[in-house]
Amino acid sequence: MPSQFPPREARSIEQYQAEVLGLVRPDSRVESVPLAAASGRVLARDVVSPVSIPVFANSAMDGYAVRYADVVAAPVTLRVVGDVAAGSSADPMAGPGECVRIMTGAPLPTFADTVVPLEDTDAAFGPAGRAPGDEATTTITHAPQAVGTYVRHAGEDFAADARVAVAGTEITAGVAAELAAVGLVSVPVRPRPVVAVRSTGDELVTDGSPLGRGQIYESNSFALAAMLAGDGADVRRSEAARDDAEALAAWLDEVDADLVVLTGGASVGAYDVVRDVLLGAGGTFRSVRVQPGKPQGWAVWKGTPVLSLPGNPLSAALSYQLFVQPMLDRLLGRPAREWLTAVAGAAWTSPAGRRQLVPVRLSTGADGRLIAVPAHRRGSASHLVSSLAEADGYCSVGEDVTAVAAGDLVAARWL
Repeated sequence: MPSQFPPREARSIEQYQAEVLGLVRPDSRVESVPLAAASGRVLARDVVSPVSIPVFANSAMDGYAVRYADVVAAPVTLRVVGDVAAGSSADPMAGPGECVRIMTGAPLPTFADTVVPLEDTDAAFGPAGRAPGDEATTTITHAPQAVGTYVRHAGEDFAADARVAVAGTEITAGVAAELAAVGLVSVPVRPRPVVAVRSTGDELVTDGSPLGRGQIYESNSFALAAMLAGDGADVRRSEAARDDAEALAAWLDEVDADLVVLTGGASVGAYDVVRDVLLGAGGTFRSVRVQPGKPQGWAVWKGTPVLSLPGNPLSAALSYQLFVQPMLDRLLGRPAREWLTAVAGAAWTSPAGRRQLVPVRLSTGADGRLIAVPAHRRGSASHLVSSLAEADGYCSVGEDVTAVAAGDLVAARWL
């Protein structure tokens, strides 16, 4: 006989999100990892550059290092008295009417203030290593626009002691390049939160065997595990659990994680085992004013936060975006995600009194604005698996809106 449970209190997305965010706090631990293995990790401390970037003035082009005063009246022929290649420590001197052949990235000789690219001369490069005193000449056919043309000045990207990355920054390819450019070989990062994921339900089949009447293949744990891994978690995925209260409680007793995410059994049905088990441990269940994703619950099981998400695939995935992802961000000290403004590229309807979440395809219009088009003709129906596969974002429609017209402004986020 299923247990009795109290009436559910309705909450807005923001109210319920505040509840579950209160279950976690930023992790203060720091670990050092090689930069080469740090992709996707989150910086635990600010990074201050020990050097200026560029480190030294250098050439932006293959060409000739010159004094601007010597070439302002081009065309003019100069004597070539040396070469500087990228990586060279040479600093050749040149007098008036003389120049030095230079390669892209090579340090600018002390005498020079400008670089003339090869394309603005009558020359073609010959063998490198020509010694000063050779009689080679080059004719500058076009004068540079100004002093400093094609010179990358020391520190023009950022100066030494500049803060180049702040704590909470996710290490993307661009951030990794910046950290490598200032000489870091290892970086201080937050530990990956350990998150255990499990779907529940007697109807779930996990071994690929033929389906019987009333059975479906389990997909939620795969989707959630992929999203968690993408957001920086150390994921511990378990095979789907049967609707067995005693077995589920025993599994929760053994789980070693920073957070547990369950799907299924969160509603008000007669056999919603997750609800019964978590209520027995002092858990809380709410009706959140959102579609899909209305039934939500949480508990603290022997010190570990446990989130109970709905079992329908789209409900589970979008509930992750609203509630689990912000918890991960807090654990990692990562900034909260911002909503973007998009233009609806098609019309759709929305239920009154509930915030609607619609999987969409996002693109950029000719005017530079973000355009959102529903990824599925059924919009936000909670059972749709294909809508999530075809979407790269989702829109949020207010509780008081019942219809979205093409051209309306809507809140959007990337998936």
